[in-house]
Amino acid sequence: MTGTGKTVFSGSRVEEFKVEILGVLDNVGPKQSLILARLSGGPLEHTGVMQGMSGSPVYLEGRLAGAVAMAFPFAKDPIAGIRPIEDMLSLSPGVAPASGVSVRRRASGVVTPWDTDLSRVREAERGSIRMAGDSRLVDIATPISFGGFTNGTIEEFSGQLRALGLEPRQAVSGGGSPPEGKKAVKPLEPGSMISVQLITGDYTVGADGTLTCIDGRTIHAFGHRFLALGDTDLPFSRAEVITLLPNLSSSFKISIARERRGAITQDRTTAVTGELGQTAAMVPVSIRVKRKGLAAHYRMQVVDDRYLAPLLLQMAVFSAIDATERGAGRTSLSIGSELQFVNNIAPVRMRNTYAGDASVSQVAALSVASPLSYALNAGFDAVKLKSVTVNIESEEARRQARIEQVWSSAKTVKPGDAFEIHTVLAGENGTETTSKVEYQVPVGAPQGTLFVTVADANVTNLIEFRQMLADPPKTPASMIRFLNQLRPNTNAYVRIWRADAVYQVQGEDLPAPPPSLAMILARSQGGLAGAAVSRNAKVAEIVIPAGDVAVSGSKTIQVEVKQ
Repeated sequence: MTGTGKTVFSGSRVEEFKVEILGVLDNVGPKQSLILARLSGGPLEHTGVMQGMSGSPVYLEGRLAGAVAMAFPFAKDPIAGIRPIEDMLSLSPGVAPASGVSVRRRASGVVTPWDTDLSRVREAERGSIRMAGDSRLVDIATPISFGGFTNGTIEEFSGQLRALGLEPRQAVSGGGSPPEGKKAVKPLEPGSMISVQLITGDYTVGADGTLTCIDGRTIHAFGHRFLALGDTDLPFSRAEVITLLPNLSSSFKISIARERRGAITQDRTTAVTGELGQTAAMVPVSIRVKRKGLAAHYRMQVVDDRYLAPLLLQMAVFSAIDATERGAGRTSLSIGSELQFVNNIAPVRMRNTYAGDASVSQVAALSVASPLSYALNAGFDAVKLKSVTVNIESEEARRQARIEQVWSSAKTVKPGDAFEIHTVLAGENGTETTSKVEYQVPVGAPQGTLFVTVADANVTNLIEFRQMLADPPKTPASMIRFLNQLRPNTNAYVRIWRADAVYQVQGEDLPAPPPSLAMILARSQGGLAGAAVSRNAKVAEIVIPAGDVAVSGSKTIQVEVKQ
């Protein structure tokens, strides 16, 4: 049996290609089948099945049979898997993603403000069908086009993007924001190219595919998942093909986004579905970079998606730094960020300094995006992002200090006595700074050992908020308060504590509770949360400012309290 397919090979003109049906693969998924076909005509003998063809409609005897969705990597012939149209049209709001694609949170099930790989918060494997030997029929990778980003950014994040089934491309889309579709002169039709716009403005990111069919104002496209996001709200534009690029691994279309046409509302295993004329919400992002009196300002709009927004923000911040700063050598970056939310939720404000000889940009970009990922994935529907502001100040110096030495003015004290705590911070070029703070033992304090720990922000934060990693906040307000209480890394923190049992309730210490209350708390904080029950009861905390310098290290000493 033979049929025809439709796609765009150049510009916006939809052209036909030939389809020879080879057979049907039954039960490739739960109640799912796949049509195996050989494609021919146009440039396909030279390019094979191309990235960007996903969703190209296939007609048999004049009726829509399905869409090109899968292909064999490194295949000599253009053999494709065609997704039956019945599977694509079976999408409906509220239906869970079908099997055949793995969608999961982190293996630990916990999202934290210290995550280092934001793509793993929502990780989706490309659907595949094992054939003879090592041959696999896989979802055609979605080409994702980056405009305005540095080459270093694409290289840095290419592994994470490919793990999501996306194939990053540099400089293959137009800059700026696509205009709205009110003045559109090119109508969409089955076979037209569309581009899902993830970022618009000074930076652009678009994922390209083909429109399969239009039902009133509803469109179906791709023939497979984009990221298996389920219910979503992503803007899409009409796209035009500039040229085709044959490749031994996988050929692809080079395209450019044009006018905005609507929003993708469903992203499921077998297709994406959208609505023409619908406007998707976008979040304004402002990134400023200052160095030696010079300044660069990047403005953009990012999709309002709890999984995509943090990763896209991380990439944008990294690119802004990479465009103006050197990748190796002494560097210091002071990062101030503000995350604004709707629904009268308090903003999250942070400021930290990062310094070193390498990988400073990576750490700085992650420090902005990780708290956002934690906030959006904490499980509160009311927490929606309103805007992001990032201010970066750079210097070609290593502004960092290490906690080198700690000692006290007395080894033994009585209740009511005061003693001094001395801390030596070792900086660049062998410079040392000694700070002195005083602590008075309360009258009536019990006898025993007082531990004095002088530590950086990371160590102190992990000690203070250990329960929050296993027992997430119960309200948006407590979650925002937790983030705003994270200590900046430009101070050293003197933590005075005893080896007594301590419990935490929503991040607040409850040291030495009465035995009856301790039994109740121990039962309520069982399992993973039981890690919050430790013998580390804080008595006091004193901050040692270090200026705009990144502090690292930890030292602990002991002082005995005797009558």
